[in-house]
Amino acid sequence: MFYVTSTPFWVRMLFPSGLTWQGSDTEGAVYLTFDDGPHPEITAFVLDQLKQAGAVGTFFCIGENVKRYPNILGRIKSEGHQIGNHTYNHLNGWNTSTENYLQNYEMADRLIGSSLFRPPFGKITKKQVVALRNHNPDINIVMWGAVTGDFDVSNSGECCTNIALQHLKPGKIIVMHDSEKAFPRLKVMLPAVLDYIKKEGILTACL
Repeated sequence: MFYVTSTPFWVRMLFPSGLTWQGSDTEGAVYLTFDDGPHPEITAFVLDQLKQAGAVGTFFCIGENVKRYPNILGRIKSEGHQIGNHTYNHLNGWNTSTENYLQNYEMADRLIGSSLFRPPFGKITKKQVVALRNHNPDINIVMWGAVTGDFDVSNSGECCTNIALQHLKPGKIIVMHDSEKAFPRLKVMLPAVLDYIKKEGILTACL
């Protein structure tokens, strides 16, 4: 499976302009983000870990999962974390018409109600970006600075941990997944990352 763990400038140039690749680094904070939830056990695990470490995160949620587990979405918000839209059923923008992509986003938005949006797989077209901004002028389309690779079943939890630790730098947006596929690696990586963050006094922030 090919993917770029760190996002260099030349990769960003391949995407439409105006996307968010980095958070504010004025306070030296890192941005922990979690895609594909909510999930009743896995998202709960993530929330427990964040609470124990005194850290915050941003959860990019799939609409159909929110519909299944609205109480988990409620817990995310009640514990001071941020939520974002990740389409209704994890659409690949490169394989989807702009009209269908916007409709799918809107279905999720009715359940999630956030100006934050992350395109699944990071795949979105210029026309889709324009359509989303016409629909919601306040939309913030969030990409990332580092992908931990926890979704890759060929990786180990230790490998994903090493990737994450290498990128815990001010302003970095780190991608993890609160999904069944990623959980064998996430359950190793997240406690280690949060332990490091706590020991080093690294701040975490919402987007």
